[in-house]
Amino acid sequence: MSILDLTDAARNGGDAPPFVLLVGTERLLMERAIAALRVAALGGAPSGFNEETFHGRELGAGRVAHVVAAARTLPMMAKRRFVLVRDLHLLPARRRGKDEDGEAEGAQVVGGELDALAAYAAKPCDSACVVVTAEQLDGRSKLAAGAKKRGQLYEARPLYEREVGAWAAREAKSRGHAMSDDAAATVVAMLGADLSAIDDAIERVSLRVGPGKPIDVAAVEQSVARLRVSTIWELVDAISARDARAATTALGSIIASREPGLRVLAMITRQIRIVAKMRDKLAEGLGPQDAAIAAGAPPFKGRDLAVSAKRFTRDDLSNAFGALANADRALKGSKVPEGVALSDLVLALCPPR
Repeated sequence: MSILDLTDAARNGGDAPPFVLLVGTERLLMERAIAALRVAALGGAPSGFNEETFHGRELGAGRVAHVVAAARTLPMMAKRRFVLVRDLHLLPARRRGKDEDGEAEGAQVVGGELDALAAYAAKPCDSACVVVTAEQLDGRSKLAAGAKKRGQLYEARPLYEREVGAWAAREAKSRGHAMSDDAAATVVAMLGADLSAIDDAIERVSLRVGPGKPIDVAAVEQSVARLRVSTIWELVDAISARDARAATTALGSIIASREPGLRVLAMITRQIRIVAKMRDKLAEGLGPQDAAIAAGAPPFKGRDLAVSAKRFTRDDLSNAFGALANADRALKGSKVPEGVALSDLVLALCPPR
C-alpha cells in the first residue's frame, strides 16, 4: 500500500493503524497522511485528552520512553489515542566521546533510542495510533527494517514526473471533477512537480468550473497559475524554436510578474528535457502525438515539439544542459540578479545563427 492509499483508506472510514512510519521529503503527502490518520484515530473525541506530539530534536537518551508511555496510556472517551513523533531523523546524539570498543557513544545512544521505538512498533497497542515521521532513516535499522516487513513503512517521496499528471487528475477527482489528460499535462507544464502549487491550482480551477463539472485545458488556462499559460508557452516555444528575440520578450513578462527564478528555471529545464526525449522517441518511429505523450508533454504540442526536436542537435542539447547547470548555480549561490541569470540562460539556449 502506498502513502496515497493509506491516506485514502483513513479518509474513507478505515481504521487508523496502531503504528505508521512515514519516511521521505514530500511534505504535502506526509501532512495529508498525518491529518487523515489523526481524524481516523480520534473521530469526534476530545483531542486535548487523547493527542500528544513529540519532536525528534527534543528526544534523546531515555526520552523515547515518553513516547511509548504516551502510546500505552488509555484513551479518554475515544477509541484510540493519537501520538505523533515528528522528524525522528533529528534525534540528537547528546553524548560525545568513544566507548571501550572505539565506537562513538552518541551514535550508540541514538541507536538505542531507535531500537526502543522498534521494540514498541513490533508490538504496538491497539488503543493508540502512533505516527512517526522522518526525512530519512537507515533502512538496515531495526525500526525501518521491521516496519517495512510488517507493512508499517510508507514512503513520502517526491513523485516522478510521469506520476505528477496522474496525481493532479486524482486530486481533481477527489473534488468531484473529471480531468482530461491534456488538462493534467498542462498543469504539470505550468508548475512542474510542485505538489503544493498543483493542489492550490486544482482547488482554484474547481471553484471556477463549479461542482461536478469537468476540467479541461481551457479551464486550466483561465485560472491555474499566476502567469498565463500563453506566456509560459511563448517562452518555452521560443526557446524550442531558438528564437532569442521572442524568448527574451516572454522572459521579460515573466520576470515582471515576479515569478520565482528557480521555478522559471525548472520550467525551462523541463522543456529542454522534453525536446531531448522527443528526439529519441521520433527516432524510434513514433508519430508526433505519441512521441509527445512519451516525452511527458500534452499530445496537442506534438507537432510543434517535433519541429523543435529537429532544431536541436545532440551537441546543442549537451550545451543546453550545461547552461542550465550554470544557471542553477547562479540562482542558488551567487549574487547575480535572477533576471540577469535567466537572461544569460535564454541567450545561451538561443544563440544567433
